[in-house]
Amino acid sequence: MPSDPVQALAQEPVDHRFKGLPPDAERTGLTVGQLAAQRRDLFSGGFTTPVLTLDADALSHNLAALKAYTERHGLAFAPHGKTCMAPQLFHRQLEQGAWGITAAVPHQVRVYRAFGIQRIFLANELVDAAALRWVAAELAADPGFRFVCYVDSVRGVELMDQALQGQPAIAVVDVVVELGAGEGARTGARTDEDCRAVADAVDRAPTLRLVGIAGYEAEVPGAEPESVHAYLRRLTGLAVEFDKAGRFPAGLDEIVVSAGGSAWFDAVADVFAEIPELSRPVLKLLRSGAYVSHDHGWYTRLTPFNRIPEEGALRPAFRLWAQVVSRPSPTQAFVNAGKRDIAYDLGLPEVELLRDPVTGIERTPAAGSVRVTKLSDQHAWLETDSADDLQVGDWVALGMSHPCTIFEKWPLIPVVESDGTVGEYVRTFF
Repeated sequence: MPSDPVQALAQEPVDHRFKGLPPDAERTGLTVGQLAAQRRDLFSGGFTTPVLTLDADALSHNLAALKAYTERHGLAFAPHGKTCMAPQLFHRQLEQGAWGITAAVPHQVRVYRAFGIQRIFLANELVDAAALRWVAAELAADPGFRFVCYVDSVRGVELMDQALQGQPAIAVVDVVVELGAGEGARTGARTDEDCRAVADAVDRAPTLRLVGIAGYEAEVPGAEPESVHAYLRRLTGLAVEFDKAGRFPAGLDEIVVSAGGSAWFDAVADVFAEIPELSRPVLKLLRSGAYVSHDHGWYTRLTPFNRIPEEGALRPAFRLWAQVVSRPSPTQAFVNAGKRDIAYDLGLPEVELLRDPVTGIERTPAAGSVRVTKLSDQHAWLETDSADDLQVGDWVALGMSHPCTIFEKWPLIPVVESDGTVGEYVRTFF
C-alpha cells in the first residue's frame, strides 16, 4: 500500500459506491488504479448513465490560467477546496504554486490534513471546542503545519480561548479579523470599530495570535465594481491601520490580507496592488476556488475574465452524460438523471450535445431546441421543438452551474481526454 495517501486512492476497489463506472470492473475486482490503467473509452468501455465527467484539457487549462494570473499580479493563492473536496486536485494546485488550501468547516480541514495539506486557511470563525482541540493537537504534532482562521466577534474569541486553555503549549492559533461586507451580508464584523474590538479581544487571549485581516467581497449587497472596490479598500485600510497601531504582535513574519471568490478576483488584484509598504511583508492571499472546474452558467457569466479578456479565460470542465429513457410525446423527453445527480441550486442544466449510441455520431442541437424544464429525483424533464430532436437511447450531455454542488454528488469522477479516453479518476470527500 503506498505511503502517500493520494496515491493510495488508486488502491480503492471499484464498486457500488461509485456511480456510472463499468459494472464489470467490480465483478473482476479492479482497483481504481487498474481501471485507469486500462484507459477505457467513455462510450464503449462499459460506463453506465448517468455519468459525470471532467474534461482533462479544461482542468489543465484552468489550473494554469489562475497560476499565471496570480503570479502576474503578485498574489499568493489558497484556493477554496470546499468547491471540489478532491485531494488529487488540491495537490495539482499546490504543484502549480498555491500557498495552501482554504476550507469552510472543520470536517474539511480534517480531510485536508489526512491528505497531507500543510497550510490551511479556514474562512470561518471556529468556536467548536472539540474541533479547536483537534487543531491544537495537529499543531503540536507537526511544527510544519500552518493554520489560520477567521474571528469576527468578541464572544467568538472568548470561546476559542476557553477551548484552547490547557492544550499543548504550542496551541496558539493564528487568526485574522473578518470584516463583513455590509448590512445584510454574511459573516464578519460589520464596522471598523467592531473589528478593533475583536482585535483587542484577541490581544487579551493568550491562545490566539492576530496575523491579519480578511473578508469576502462577493457578499457586498448588490455587488458591482464600485461597491466591491470600496469594500476591499476598507479591508486593506484596516490592515494598514492595525499595523500602524502596533496590533500585530512582535515576531510575526508577515501580515495576512485575504479576500477573493471566483467572481471578483480582478477587484482583489486591483486593490491589493495598492497596499503600501507595511512593517512586515504582506501575504496577499487570494481564495478563488470555482475556477478549477468552472461551470456552464453562474461563473461563466460572472468570471472576471469576461470583464478583462486579455487576462485569460476559463473553460467549463464538467459534463454530465444522461440517457433518454422515455419519449412519451413529440415535445417531451426524459433522461435518467435528476436532483440526485445534477447541480440545480443556481439554475437548470443546459443541453450541450446529443450522441447516437449506435453510430457514435454527436451533434449540437440548435440553440434552445432541446431544453431542461424541470428536475425530479432521478429524471430531468426535457422539452423539444421536434419529434426528430431526440429518440430513446440517445445520450445527452448536460452542462451545469455552480461547481460546489456538482462535486458533492459524485464520489469518483472519470477524467476524459479529448479522444474520449478515461485515464484518471478524481475522488471527492463530502
